[in-house]
Amino acid sequence: MDRTPAATTTRVPTVLAVVATVLVGAGVTALTWWRLGPVTRGTVWAEDGGVFLRDRVALGPVDSLLHPYAGYLHLVPRLLVDLGWAMPIEDYAHVVSAGSCVVVGVVAAAVFVLARDVVPSWPFRLVLAAIPAVLPLAPYEIAGNAANLHWFLLFAAPWCFAYRARTWWGSGVVAVLTGFVVLTELQTVFFLPLVLLAWFPRRDAAGARVWPRALPVTIVAVLGAAAQVVAALTDVRVSQPGSPAFGDVVAGWVLQPFAGAWVADVGAAVRFVVAHGWAGVLVPLTLLVLVVVAAVAVGAWRARWMIVALALVSGGVWWAALLANGGAAQDWSHPVAALEAVPPQRYAAASGLLLVAASVVSASVLVGWRPASTTRRTGGAARLVGVAAGWCVVALVVVAAVGNAAPGATRRSDGPVWAGEVPAAVAACDGDPAKVVDVRTAPWSAKVPCSRLLSTP
Repeated sequence: MDRTPAATTTRVPTVLAVVATVLVGAGVTALTWWRLGPVTRGTVWAEDGGVFLRDRVALGPVDSLLHPYAGYLHLVPRLLVDLGWAMPIEDYAHVVSAGSCVVVGVVAAAVFVLARDVVPSWPFRLVLAAIPAVLPLAPYEIAGNAANLHWFLLFAAPWCFAYRARTWWGSGVVAVLTGFVVLTELQTVFFLPLVLLAWFPRRDAAGARVWPRALPVTIVAVLGAAAQVVAALTDVRVSQPGSPAFGDVVAGWVLQPFAGAWVADVGAAVRFVVAHGWAGVLVPLTLLVLVVVAAVAVGAWRARWMIVALALVSGGVWWAALLANGGAAQDWSHPVAALEAVPPQRYAAASGLLLVAASVVSASVLVGWRPASTTRRTGGAARLVGVAAGWCVVALVVVAAVGNAAPGATRRSDGPVWAGEVPAAVAACDGDPAKVVDVRTAPWSAKVPCSRLLSTP
């Protein structure tokens, strides 16, 4: 066995990297779970007690996995519903909530590792990986349930596609992760061009060929995307499409995803605009745009494409949601006091995840940038401005995270708590295993076979 000092020196950073990755995943899982609050954690949300559960009961644990719903496939959420259904019925809500939080932790750990080529500094990667847990809007609707888990997997997609694997084992692991990601969220197709970042340059610094290890992820991503497109073209969506004006799309993005990236109360942005006009919101947005543009201008080509992709898809996800869901349309470009009552949209949280990610990657680029034209140790005035701007962005993300970390109101804050509904459902069965009874959820109800309820000890 090799016990040379060189071998030991090589192993120590590897062990530290593994420990750090596990800690990031565990920390994000715990924080996501804590921010939900006890009632939210115990309440079944939307499709978790609706179509996902109905399909699981009707189709079984295998045939339901790739059964399309609302125009796309939902592999990971359906796997979580399978897990919850396999547990004691009274624990269904907690199992699905906990499993969803664990998946978010896995996403965070993956991003922490996969982003190292674009964000080499570990503190910036830590902030980047923590975004799904600390985003102010996350607990309101998208965190802690399987129905909205696809938004977090969308967050992982660009890092899976762009990663340059060092080993075949690494390539295989990322390909498996990519499969789960792409077969869960249709809009990962927006990031598909980023697979080119894994192919070029075709050789590493030592001259060894790197591009073959990009094949597994590329094949899985393309095949998964094709499956999603087929589902989108053949499945029927219940919601009616919308046709929002471009001005409303942009204004809505400012008032929901952009505002919600820093504070959970998106109504505060509406109140401010109604009272004082758009300037107070557009000035900080303009400053952030300048940071992003500066990072694209001075960053390495890999970071440039990642920033551009994250920023464009942030807007694209919001726009696509308004096009696909006509009921979400609002007269955002002409805000009035009544618009304050519009709650945070789940699409806003998804868009905000990508916006904050673009901001953190931009900050990393500016802090790490050193102009080639200067010989000064500090890098000159331009570098100092870039460093200051980058750290200001990170400070803003951290302040927003801390300020909004405590559990707050969510779509499930009023329950009903699933475990508390089960005894009444058992009583409604009246000892007849052939019956199917309703168990209240938020905002609908779940149809549960009495054969399952009566089998509970």
